Amino acid sequence: MEGLHSSHDGMKPVQRRKFIRNKAPIDIDELERGITEGSRLSLAKGITLLESVAIHDKPPGQELLRRVLSKTGNSIRIGITGVPGAGKSTFIEAFGLMLTKAGHKVAVLAVDPSSSITGGSILGDKTRMELLARDPQAFIRPSPTAGTLGGVHRKTRETMLLCEAAGYDVILIETVGVGQSETAVREMTDFFLLLALTGAGDELQGMKKGIMELADGIIVHKADGENERLAKKTVRDYRQLAHFLQPASPGWTTRALPVSSIKGTGLSEAWEMIQEFKTVMKQSDYWTERRQSQTRSWFYSMINDHLVDSFYGEPGRKQQVAELEAKLLSDQITVAGAVKQLFDEQYQ
Repeated sequence: MEGLHSSHDGMKPVQRRKFIRNKAPIDIDELERGITEGSRLSLAKGITLLESVAIHDKPPGQELLRRVLSKTGNSIRIGITGVPGAGKSTFIEAFGLMLTKAGHKVAVLAVDPSSSITGGSILGDKTRMELLARDPQAFIRPSPTAGTLGGVHRKTRETMLLCEAAGYDVILIETVGVGQSETAVREMTDFFLLLALTGAGDELQGMKKGIMELADGIIVHKADGENERLAKKTVRDYRQLAHFLQPASPGWTTRALPVSSIKGTGLSEAWEMIQEFKTVMKQSDYWTERRQSQTRSWFYSMINDHLVDSFYGEPGRKQQVAELEAKLLSDQITVAGAVKQLFDEQYQ
């Protein structure tokens, strides 16, 4: 038998209408008020606005930043890096909880590496810092590197300023890990902290001399259990090595401490070290000099970003680059010749 011809519920199929959500206009006044009053929701919205790559989001984002600029600069900015597996997130959670209990407001800007294949990031730092994420005196913001070198997001500096305007007096910037371009983190923080491990081979030889010279403090992490004795030995080795390296900050010798985030030992000593560093730097006026250096570095970084954006933003530029790429791959032109052709046409 042929059977009956009908839909499953007797209704005729209709064309589905696509639901399009109209984006609400951005209320800068409300965002500014919420951020300065300490609203974490407003702060998150403000950071999202700054991180947006949409052209129409840039003017309101910069206007928001301009409005809160006078309320920034009242925090201590701490960069935290270390080899993969050093326990950066574990340390930050234990360290952050200790600071919030002492009455501080802590903002954690955690940067996760973006995949070079898909461009995606896991952004799982909030789940790894579960206790700190629930603390009302703490704010955690994971961001992707999005192709930016240096272990940070290109908007990390601006995000840091919004956090300061929201009343956070301790800013912790967790990088993706030790690399050859950690100078980006050094140039935007007051104190640079390196997390090291024992039992990973020859520690002093395995750690690059360059990253050692950037660090103001070294934490030998996971100094507990059977590893405690070895961690203390590693601390002594780092202290001896610090005397042979050029100091990261004038008038300050890099310190090394054993810390166990699980047992909670060494955390208060780490904070005392950072506070002592701040006192020494302010007495020598280097604190102000470093802040000015951070602003100068930000200025030149923004120039580079603007040049790249304006270059690719020109009409027909992407198509021209694609055509030259095709010629390169078919050996019709050299790389230097292709680049020269791009810029010769631009300045004719």
